[in-house]
Amino acid sequence: MKVIFLDIDGVLNSNFWNESHQMEISDGTLIEQEKIVLFAELVNKTGAKIVLHSGWRMWFDANLKPLRNESERLMNMLDDVGLSIYDVTPDLTTEEIRRSKKFSLVKADEIILWLKLHEEVTEWIVIDDLDLHNELIGSHLIKTDSRVGLTMEDVEAAMKLLNRG
Repeated sequence: MKVIFLDIDGVLNSNFWNESHQMEISDGTLIEQEKIVLFAELVNKTGAKIVLHSGWRMWFDANLKPLRNESERLMNMLDDVGLSIYDVTPDLTTEEIRRSKKFSLVKADEIILWLKLHEEVTEWIVIDDLDLHNELIGSHLIKTDSRVGLTMEDVEAAMKLLNRG
């Protein structure tokens, strides 16, 4: 099984809008359709499952039902291109990490824990706009530029990584 660990902000949207559109980003309205279409191409060409490792995963219940308008809109946009979220990574954040918003400090550990619990995974990548401070994760990371989000070059690099097995 192939897996894509997906972050949302800086991947399916860009911070080009951040300064003047904080509300739209936080309510999910700035998820960009073109990024969803690009991402769908990657998933369809690799057959990978989507595991959400974004903070957005907190906006779903244990059965992956959306709890907020943002997550419902994300699910609908993915559904429109034939995609669905397979799972989410576990939450290893602490109160201090949530307060300081330094999620990159635990994201790698959350991904590694998820992989340990899913030995059926043969190939995997992480798509994120952050450096996740882990050598193993770094060798599987497609690091997007948060100013532009996911690009065709990112998708091509991701395909190479996922199809190397």
